[in-house]
Order: sequence, then structure tokens, then C-alpha cells
Amino acid sequence: QVQLVESGGGSVQAGGSLRLSCAASGVLDSIACMGWFRQAPGKERRRVATIGSDCSTSVADSVKGRFIISQGNAKKSLYLQMNSLDLEDSAMYYCAARARWFSDFNYWGQGTQVTVSS
Repeated sequence: QVQLVESGGGSVQAGGSLRLSCAASGVLDSIACMGWFRQAPGKERRRVATIGSDCSTSVADSVKGRFIISQGNAKKSLYLQMNSLDLEDSAMYYCAARARWFSDFNYWGQGTQVTVSS
């Protein structure tokens, strides 16, 4: 089992920055990929960024050039640096992990809210 706990969300004005963190614990050796997803009210959850030995380090086109994903030692932490935030970045942000033998992300945190205001 793997537990994921997000932090770092909050309210920020457009153009500002936030850094999200995800603390991972449990059987981390099984994790092949980690990522950030977000879901705005009334919309589907979407991938924001991924990183790992079994997935590419990449960010979605909508955040390219503004968001950076990084990982701490031994997969114990995951970060998302978000710069130049705009109103459309407002959402609940989720940390997720995928075990080596799964095709989809199978571990999820409870989420951290990001609200961008004008």
C-alpha cells in the first residue's frame, strides 16, 4: 500500500506562484510513475504532469512553460511548482502514483485546493 498526502494549496492572485508537495509513504519500491492531476468543478479530472521510471517526465500542454514537476529522493516526495497562475488553473489538485504492474494510476491523495483570483 502507498499513502499520498498533498499540501501547499491555497489562494493566490493571477500571475502568482504556488508550490504543491506530496508526501508518499508505504511500499514505494513498487511505484513506477507519479503525477499530478487536477479537477475543476463540473469538469473531468485531467493529467497535469507525470514523472517516473516507467513514464515520461512531462507536463500537459495547458501548463507547459509554467509548471514544473520534480521528485524527491526515494520517491518519498513529489512537487509541482506552479508559476504564472491564471484563473483556469483553479482546481482541486491530486497527487497520484501507479504501481509497476498497473496500467492506470491506482493510488490517490485526497487533494489540495488551488484557487486563483483576479
